[in-house]
Amino acid sequence: MTTTPGGLLLVLAVIVPVIGVLAGFAAGGRNAGRIAVATVVAGLVLAIAVAAVFLQSETTVVYILGGWPPPLGVALRADGPAVVMLLLVAVVIAAIAVYARADFAIPEGIDETRSSFVFWTLLLAIWGAMNLVFVGGDLFTLYVALEIMTFAAVPLVSLEGRAETLQAALRYLLFALFGSMLYLLGAVILYGIYGTLDIALLAEQVQPAPATAIAAAVMTVGLLAKTALVPLHLWLPPAHAGAPPAASAVLSGLVIKGSWFLLVRIWFEVFANTVTMPAAQLLGAFGGAAILLGNIVALRQARLKLLIAYSTVAQIGYLFLMFPLGIDTGMPVTGQENAVAGGVLQAASHAGAKAAMFMAAGSIYLALGHDRVGDLAGLGRALPLTVVTFAIAGLALLGAPPGGAFLAKKLLLGTEAGGQWWWALVMELGGLLTAAYVLLVLGHALWPTAGPVALKRRVSRRAEYAALALALFSMGLGLVAWLPDVPAVLPAPFALGELGKTVLVLLGGAALAAILAPKLPGTLDERRGASSLRRAGAAFSQPFVAADTALRQWAVACVALVLTAVVLGVALHGAGAQP
Repeated sequence: MTTTPGGLLLVLAVIVPVIGVLAGFAAGGRNAGRIAVATVVAGLVLAIAVAAVFLQSETTVVYILGGWPPPLGVALRADGPAVVMLLLVAVVIAAIAVYARADFAIPEGIDETRSSFVFWTLLLAIWGAMNLVFVGGDLFTLYVALEIMTFAAVPLVSLEGRAETLQAALRYLLFALFGSMLYLLGAVILYGIYGTLDIALLAEQVQPAPATAIAAAVMTVGLLAKTALVPLHLWLPPAHAGAPPAASAVLSGLVIKGSWFLLVRIWFEVFANTVTMPAAQLLGAFGGAAILLGNIVALRQARLKLLIAYSTVAQIGYLFLMFPLGIDTGMPVTGQENAVAGGVLQAASHAGAKAAMFMAAGSIYLALGHDRVGDLAGLGRALPLTVVTFAIAGLALLGAPPGGAFLAKKLLLGTEAGGQWWWALVMELGGLLTAAYVLLVLGHALWPTAGPVALKRRVSRRAEYAALALALFSMGLGLVAWLPDVPAVLPAPFALGELGKTVLVLLGGAALAAILAPKLPGTLDERRGASSLRRAGAAFSQPFVAADTALRQWAVACVALVLTAVVLGVALHGAGAQP
């Protein structure tokens, strides 16, 4: 193994954000924000350069640190999924930086504010750590990157310094540390068995065995805790509820992708010969539960930020449907590759759309002084650009063409030949429920008022454009279906049949919103049958709300953590019986 042309770019992709952090500390004051913006521009250029090198060489970009190849040294690698994630994070962080320039503006006459300095510093630290997650070639380097990312993300939750945000940050920190310990335990087990932590070397050596199954189980559960997959999501809703909008955009759109991407790495590379279909189906079941619980609880929320937070819980579930579809040994290799590609594209689409949603919610809170869903009437006339942004991001999330989620679902469901038809039903139900809460918010926002809405503060046009750009980015990802190398399984995004399906999803979502929403827009609540519909919807939703409340209790969450590890270990141990 040797360094490939352009390999040094991988080092720069990690080091440049670190240099920005150090320079921000040295300069301080207003210069911290300016340095951060300059660093973001440089990082975006580097990500584009890495993509260009990868496309030109059509092989994995590699850099050997110090000239010592594994297992003696450390290698950085960037294959197709890593390149996509590098580009994605650079684009999303660039948009968040534009938004945050207004959100964390320092008033005239003040040299520095704590929140502004801390935000810009932590944003760059998270970026550097995430880039290392994407290109790191060994399990210990990835552990270090995950910890840097966690310790940088936790202060973002408590940036405002209120008691409830500090509590949410501590909850996130402690549960993330549980996940880190489990991941590290699994890495230690692997090192004890195979004498290396390099991913490429482990992929060649790892064989089914009881100890290997234990390592895979504890590492998987540790990463699930960091990703906040149901039933291990206790930290996510409160973390988003109190964090500033730009911080929520970072947490939801980016941070959870780091642990998820690492899980993809170890399942499809390190444990490729160890993972079993029952274990993969279990991950898919967790994903399906997240889609159902997250969407229904989202519909019952009175606050917009909490609604979007539970939407994140649901959208995380989609990322785990690729596991049962991607390891199905009954499919051809192309089907498995399409499933993995669909998962990565789903992550990219979710990152852009969800960051845009949180940014739009931040603009709404700034303008109105609240984010109560039931009190958004007239918002469409007061903040039309923000409402349009939310609508586009919502369409992207529910899988409307030509969104990235639309293309991702087609890639995933192109594997139906493997016989796993039930995941198609899960995705369709998820799309209906997503349409329900998107239409609910839009219904309240577009409901007319007798007079103009009084805005407490002016919303920066630059911030609105940044959020809109991310929403359009997510919605436009599906246009790659028109590229010549895209698999033939994909239909044209603007085909009449696909547009008709979207209309049906929207109509079904409107019906579900009318049944499950606690409050309908305007005078619709006063219509005949509305109260009975809400009572029926509340009765149906109550078990899901109760389950969420229980799972967010420490005792229940810890038991769920242990049980998940045990069940996964049993499912993975079945690999030992395979020939």
